[in-house]
Amino acid sequence: MSVLLARLPVLLAALWWGGISALSFLAVPTLFATLGSPAVAGPIAAKLFSLQCWAGLLLGLALLMLLRRERSQMVGPAPSPEQLVLLQRTLATMGVVILGMMLALLQEFGVAQRIVTARASGGNLKLWHAVGSAMVLGQWLCSGAVLWRLGK
Repeated sequence: MSVLLARLPVLLAALWWGGISALSFLAVPTLFATLGSPAVAGPIAAKLFSLQCWAGLLLGLALLMLLRRERSQMVGPAPSPEQLVLLQRTLATMGVVILGMMLALLQEFGVAQRIVTARASGGNLKLWHAVGSAMVLGQWLCSGAVLWRLGK
């Protein structure tokens, strides 16, 4: 059981990174190429990105809980220099998870709504798509960094 708990963070990070990779680089481009019309493909892509944001938030929360558990097991009354390095590494990884989660929240509750509003009102859709793409890229980089750091 302890081996499973030790490897679970790597699995969760892989699911997070793999989900964003598959959605962003395969599913959504295929969707637009297959359906042909951005008016048809756009709302479907938006729903997929929304689902990915929620998945990222849940996976990130699970990662934080597991990393917190790992961190609490490291800290003793007099930690060795090696333990301090591992503790710093774990805290930095937690920071990257939190950054990825914040990007997901900003995308879901800020940028996604701006895209919908711009589409309906004739606003700057190109700008908000670029910002949304940057948010997804940021989440992809964060989840990849977490996966890299955990894949010892």
